[in-house]
Amino acid sequence: MITWIHAGPSVAAAFLGSLVECVEAATIVLAVGTVRGWRSALAGALAGVAVLAGLVGLLGPALSTIPVSLLQVVIGVLLLLFGLSWLRKAVMRAGGVMPLRDEQRAFASTTATLRMPTATTSRRWDRVALIASFKAVLLEGVEVVFIVLAAGAASQTILPASLGAVGATLIVTLAALALRRPLARVPENTLKFTVAVLLASFGTFWVVEGLGIPWPGGDLAILGLAAAFLAGSLLAVEVLRRHAGAMRRSRGAA
Repeated sequence: MITWIHAGPSVAAAFLGSLVECVEAATIVLAVGTVRGWRSALAGALAGVAVLAGLVGLLGPALSTIPVSLLQVVIGVLLLLFGLSWLRKAVMRAGGVMPLRDEQRAFASTTATLRMPTATTSRRWDRVALIASFKAVLLEGVEVVFIVLAAGAASQTILPASLGAVGATLIVTLAALALRRPLARVPENTLKFTVAVLLASFGTFWVVEGLGIPWPGGDLAILGLAAAFLAGSLLAVEVLRRHAGAMRRSRGAA
C-alpha cells in the first residue's frame, strides 16, 4: 500500500513542477486568446493536452516492464541533470546574474508578435492561434510529463504524482480563465528554485538506491538531501550577490 510519507515527495514535486510549467503555458495561451480569439486558442490548447495525455498513457504502462533498480538509476540520473539545470538558473537569477522571468513582459512580447499581420487567418479557424497555443501547451507539457513520470516511476507512485500534476493544471487553468491576464503574482522563480531542489534530491536518492545502497532513514533521507541542496544553493546565491555588489562598487569607484 502506498502511504503519504512514501508518495508525498513525488506528489509535491509533480505539483510544484507542473505549476511552474502551466503558468508559462497559460501566459502564451492567454496572449493568443486576447489577440487572435479564444476559439482557436482554446482548441489548440486542448489538442496539446490530448497529445500529452496520450504520451502518459503510452509511456506509463511501458515503464512498469522495466526492473525497478534499473529504472531508478536511469531516471535518477536524468532527474538529477534536469534538476541541477533548473537549480543553476534559479541560483543565477536569485544571485542577480540572470534577470528574473517576468510573465507580464512575456505576455506583452507574445501579444506584440501575434498582432503582426498574417495571411493565415480564416473565417472559422485561426491557424496561427491554433499552432501557437498547441505548441505552448505541448512544449511546456512535455516537461510536466517528464516530471510526473520521473517522480512517480522510480518510486512506483505514478498515480499520486499524476494527481499532483492534474491539481496544478486545474488551479492554473481556473485562475487563467478567471483573470484572463498573466499570472504575474505567482512566484514562479521561487517555485522553480523549490522544484529544482526537490528534483535534484529525488535524482540523487534514486541513483544511490538503484545501485543497491540503502539510505539511512529510508525515504526520509530525501528531506536531508533537499536540505543539503537548499543550503548549498543559498550559499551560492549569497556568494553571487556579494560578487555582483563588489563589481558594482568597483565600477562606481572607477
